[in-house]
Amino acid sequence: MSHYADICSKLKENPRSWLITGVAGFIGSNLLETLLRLDQNVTGLDNFSTGFRHNLDEVKELVTPEQWSNFNFIEGDIRDLDTCRKACAGVDYVLHQAALGSVPRSIEDPINTNENNISGFLNMLVASRNEPVKRFVYAASSSTYGDHPDLPKVEDKTGNPLSPYAVTKLVNELYSSVFARTYGFNTIGLRYFNIFGQRQDPDGAYAAVIPKWFASIMKGEPVYINGDGKTSRDFCFIDNCVQANILAATSDERAANQVYNIAFGQRTTLNELFELIKERVVKKFPEAKDTRPIYRDFRPGDVRHSLADISKARELIGYEPEFSIRSGLDRAAQWYIRRFS
Repeated sequence: MSHYADICSKLKENPRSWLITGVAGFIGSNLLETLLRLDQNVTGLDNFSTGFRHNLDEVKELVTPEQWSNFNFIEGDIRDLDTCRKACAGVDYVLHQAALGSVPRSIEDPINTNENNISGFLNMLVASRNEPVKRFVYAASSSTYGDHPDLPKVEDKTGNPLSPYAVTKLVNELYSSVFARTYGFNTIGLRYFNIFGQRQDPDGAYAAVIPKWFASIMKGEPVYINGDGKTSRDFCFIDNCVQANILAATSDERAANQVYNIAFGQRTTLNELFELIKERVVKKFPEAKDTRPIYRDFRPGDVRHSLADISKARELIGYEPEFSIRSGLDRAAQWYIRRFS
């Protein structure tokens, strides 16, 4: 039995109380599904600014009525401290996923990004500390590495942020470090590298590349690549991300008050990604075989290459990603094909 499987077995035998912020979002709803399947008691907080009720409806269909009864939903905003306090009441572990993502959105509207990602984050830290919560796990970001040139990315070597979004994620880490030293409050930051999978929204101006390309190829719409397609990313399937959150929350004290890269540990170029997605879509939509990408200018604020060293997460929280880019896309394709068929 793997370490993660052992932790899940122990949780099922001894249910705990969890809070997921951003529970109606892509990552939050996948965390909810897994924790409810493990018979955990879950409170969810969301204001539906980027999350969707249909994500919660889908989770409800995938778990038993008994498991769903263990879920308490609060519609509210992390920018309101009283709401954060209400959500944290009686909670053992906080998985803080609520944020305004997207580099382009932060460039267009840095004030709103700051209010959600810094002020809202600080509210959650204060509310969790006052409860007190056993462990506060939060969504950090690979954008924190900024312009640092080294590959693979190692946690203690970062550069200058390249976007307002990256600044907010760096400030989250600084606040967490201060709360550890000043208040003795345990946090863990998970620097996500391009998470993808089921329930990731393909619509909207700031949609992530994988769901957007799945949708566009299936619908026969143009597929755009920013730059020459040689830009590379370390794509990480959602189930790996869920594993990391649960392990981070339940890990021992030596793992606390640190940040960890959460990725698969391999690079894929955008050109390669396009072919991998098209290959899976063509099996259901053969007319998509002639789809070709359209290249356009590089996007401001984007880094050229990204690759994670995940050895620290392996060593200290027992993280062992089960899904590669290929096996993850196999699963994601099933969900997107069901949605668009």
